[in-house]
Amino acid sequence: MAFGSSRESEDMSDITHHTDYRQALAVIKQRIQASQTRAVLAVNAELLGLYWDIGRQLGAWQRERAWGSAVVEHMAQDLQASYPGMKGFSRTSLFAMRQFYAFFSPQFEVVPQPVGQMPWGHVRTLLAKVKSAELVLLYAQACIQHGWSRTVLEWQIEQRFHERVGQAVGNFAQTLPAPQSELVQQSLKDPYVFDFLTLTAQAVERDIENQLVAQITRFLLELGKGFAFLGRQYPLVVNGRDYFLDLLFYHARLKCYVVIELKAGGFKPEYVGKLNFYLSAVDDQLRADGDQPTIGLILCKDKDKLDVEYALRDINKPMGVSSFITKDIPLSVQSQLPTVEEIESELTALIRNDENKPND
Repeated sequence: MAFGSSRESEDMSDITHHTDYRQALAVIKQRIQASQTRAVLAVNAELLGLYWDIGRQLGAWQRERAWGSAVVEHMAQDLQASYPGMKGFSRTSLFAMRQFYAFFSPQFEVVPQPVGQMPWGHVRTLLAKVKSAELVLLYAQACIQHGWSRTVLEWQIEQRFHERVGQAVGNFAQTLPAPQSELVQQSLKDPYVFDFLTLTAQAVERDIENQLVAQITRFLLELGKGFAFLGRQYPLVVNGRDYFLDLLFYHARLKCYVVIELKAGGFKPEYVGKLNFYLSAVDDQLRADGDQPTIGLILCKDKDKLDVEYALRDINKPMGVSSFITKDIPLSVQSQLPTVEEIESELTALIRNDENKPND
């Protein structure tokens, strides 16, 4: 039996292609996804609260009753027997719960808020690799902000993210109002680690640019969340003459264009004048209503902080200077290295394995 006439079916087909309907559908889907996210976070917070309490109880019992580690092993066996369908109660997990509570208990009575939003596997990675509660909170906040997988979190710890974030030398405090200036500063690093690049000692800017764009996923990962790549050698016309920006991005969180100029050698003060020119052109030709002022970043092999500060002192456009680290290798060795496709394939496989790895 039909539930509607062919005319009604045609009308429905027309409606589903209407802009208003697509917008309404997008709103509902966004609402469902937000609800699902809140549900996952609520379940995760409850689980971490449970692990916190178990860790607190285990620590207290072992202190008060002089129980040794053998008791934890027996308890793990009994819990696994009592709850055969539940994961996370192995001997190793119970010791991790005790460590979880002990690590934070001198400062916190409950699970710290940023940590409570992380999966248990991420928390265990932080406890194993980071030695202070302050740094754990920093990485937890960054994890939430950037959406790092456990593999990416481990990589960021190994690359000492906490020592590099917010360290670019710039004039943002003088050229941007708060809190925009603080947001920009915290969105940049120094140095950037481009260890996926393989450059010879004779490499020039175009060599660096070619490899960064060829491995844009890794490049964006190191830049951080919010950077959208718009193009390389981006063309601008000023007074009838052609100019080309090395790399152009739009930052979704900062709501501004970002111009990056690459330099294969050390910083030179004259680079600032050229970048200042580019920022004025982008502000004039690309910046739209609602966009914040365009910011610039010079990436060079090395720099002297005092030189940079002098060069930026009287510049009224927001810009910064950071160094970057790469693998400088002899040309004869390059042919033995994996291709870009092989590296990206390996990275994708690592991330998929990490996402599918059960949390013990």
